[in-house]
Amino acid sequence: MRVVAFFCALALLCTTPAAADYRITRDHGGRVDVYKAKYARLRDRGERVIIDGVCNSACTLVLGIVPLNRICVTPRASLGVHEAYIDKRWTGGIRIASASGTADLLAHYPPPLKQWIKRHGGLKPEMQHIRNGPDLWAIVDPCPEEF
Repeated sequence: MRVVAFFCALALLCTTPAAADYRITRDHGGRVDVYKAKYARLRDRGERVIIDGVCNSACTLVLGIVPLNRICVTPRASLGVHEAYIDKRWTGGIRIASASGTADLLAHYPPPLKQWIKRHGGLKPEMQHIRNGPDLWAIVDPCPEEF
């Protein structure tokens, strides 16, 4: 009976689909807590993330939650970072910076992104773009199959 159970378990392991790729093409961000949960699920499932377009604001949390060796960028990729804001539902629609939210973003970012931010004067109210090229490749490896 144990032998049968062993072979059934082995068959299940062998037929389980491999981790899929998650492709980011046009993500302008949103609520930080939602992104943290989404990227934790991707990380825990072992998925690879391909940034294949715009990844702005809370989207960039992927770089600190999913291991960098499972993230790559295509020639169409770009990142956009800015300081965090208090949810406008609580501020009457007014954009108010959140020092604690900004600190939380920075705490999640990997060292190469933190260094880029520091070289460019820190997180600012306006979006700062990291376009495809040497600056982006210093943070995230290019996808070999895309270049």
